[in-house]
Amino acid sequence: MINAYRSNGSVTALTPAASLTHLPDDIVWIDLIDPSPDEDHYVESLLGIDVPTRDELKDIEPSSRLYVEHGSVFMTASLVWRAESNTPRLTDVAFILVNDRLLTVRYADPKSFGLFIAALGRAPEDNGNGRSLLAHLLETIADRTAEILEQAIARIDHLSTDIFRDRETRRPPKFLEAKLADIAECHRLIGKVRDSLGSLSRMLTFLMNTQAITCDPGLSSLCSTVARDIATLSEHAGFVAANISFLLDASLGLINVEQNAIIKIFSIASVVFLPPTLVASIYGMNFAHMPELGWTLGYPLALCVMILSAVVPFFFFRWKGWL
Repeated sequence: MINAYRSNGSVTALTPAASLTHLPDDIVWIDLIDPSPDEDHYVESLLGIDVPTRDELKDIEPSSRLYVEHGSVFMTASLVWRAESNTPRLTDVAFILVNDRLLTVRYADPKSFGLFIAALGRAPEDNGNGRSLLAHLLETIADRTAEILEQAIARIDHLSTDIFRDRETRRPPKFLEAKLADIAECHRLIGKVRDSLGSLSRMLTFLMNTQAITCDPGLSSLCSTVARDIATLSEHAGFVAANISFLLDASLGLINVEQNAIIKIFSIASVVFLPPTLVASIYGMNFAHMPELGWTLGYPLALCVMILSAVVPFFFFRWKGWL
């Protein structure tokens, strides 16, 4: 899919079958979403550059993601995708400044792009060129990353409350074992966020040193502000990662404590039944008068008592959550 955005915020869909051979002057942003080879070639013919494919975006080394070629600025950053799901991912997005236009190539739909597109028509004066659009798009991406961190922090606070609340209101240690999966999901999300922030930080450092940004003091100031925000978010993400590590260690420690308490109960039960077992093993059935020997139902009754002595403790331990 090829979406071309004009300076007034309106969008036009482009197709290789269209007869358009050159772009109108008011088109400032071309957004390639999961493009086909034909769409890649079509945009290449309109802009006169090589559009990176999915495999090229994936295989680009971190040191080769940022470069200038024939006056066009090529940048690739990793953005968090599907942050609300249990399987957050990183998706590589190419940002290209060519002929004062912005070209983005993406094979996923991060929420930050939807937020930015929805706000395009609110401030048409900011859509005059691709450089301005790129700066504001990066600002939206930073805001969206901050929102993801806030949601992760709220989830971690909820986990912390569940883990450290009164023990009488939960069923250890299975309750804590279930929380380990939630902690792992938070750790995975924060790891993706930190990788994305590192990628964005490198991209912004490169972008602020290009002529396209240094020639405009306003955009240079905006990019510097976004770079500081990303640096702050990176530090905060590190703090959140440390809290997650603490929760993980605390959960494992509490699981060990609860398991030790259960073993202690079993040990006490063994000690309680040890003296009767000792007496029975010494004397056995060495008595002259045992009324049970004459019982007709004595043997079946003994079998029932043995079965009950095994079944009742089992279900009691299951009810207490020890098994």
